[in-house]
Amino acid sequence: MNMLVRHAMGSLLLFSVSGCAQNQTLSPPPGGEEVSITVKVPPNLAAEPMRVMYRSEKCSIKRSGADWSSYEEDGYLSTTIQPQQQGQSDIYEAKLAINGGSRCQWQLSNVTFGVTYANTTHFGDTVRAGPGGGIIVMFDQHLPQQRSAFEPTRKVSGDLLIRKDYYPWINEQLIGKHENVAWIVGEGEIYSYYRAPNARKLTFEPVLHADYVVYSVESKVQKVGSYPQNTYPDGSVTADGNKPSFKKLQAIRLSKGNK
Repeated sequence: MNMLVRHAMGSLLLFSVSGCAQNQTLSPPPGGEEVSITVKVPPNLAAEPMRVMYRSEKCSIKRSGADWSSYEEDGYLSTTIQPQQQGQSDIYEAKLAINGGSRCQWQLSNVTFGVTYANTTHFGDTVRAGPGGGIIVMFDQHLPQQRSAFEPTRKVSGDLLIRKDYYPWINEQLIGKHENVAWIVGEGEIYSYYRAPNARKLTFEPVLHADYVVYSVESKVQKVGSYPQNTYPDGSVTADGNKPSFKKLQAIRLSKGNK
């Protein structure tokens, strides 16, 4: 049985291919190397489905340049895998084959995973879950599909343990569609980026400080100098055009002697 499927889904799973090798399936060789990814999920959060990208030098894609010249780049294949809960614990795991096999000899390129809100009703009936709490790990020289120009990539030589603090952020949007969105605020952008070509075990342990909520309300009109108002857990307010400050949230919590 397909090793990737056996570990991640427990049943036959087909994968869609973009590029020259359409309608192919992954066929990892039995006993091949794998990457184990575990996520320790805090209360009220859920492990997001993992978005996995494989690439192939053998099944390349022809592209056209701006000057109508042609060139080739590695073919790519993407799939989504749901990590599985380990017993009754808060640990969720998936195992990904390094060598995806088939005639294209697919090789693991990157994976996107993380946590999101499983339930937002404790914030209010109209609050929906938003982004935040994401991790992208690259195993080759390619950039991932989702990329922030402002977030640095951390390079890791071996296995990877990621332990990060996060805070709830309730953002009330008034312009356009009126809605309330529950974000997860961490250090940096929505995703944190790592390049770990030799990693065979990835562990993500997000720590959600649920009692330290920051609330934002957008301005009702769009004009110069009119910014959203951020109200922090200590009652302080900012309206400087920036999203809530992770450093300020950390300082508020630590000032109360919490770790």
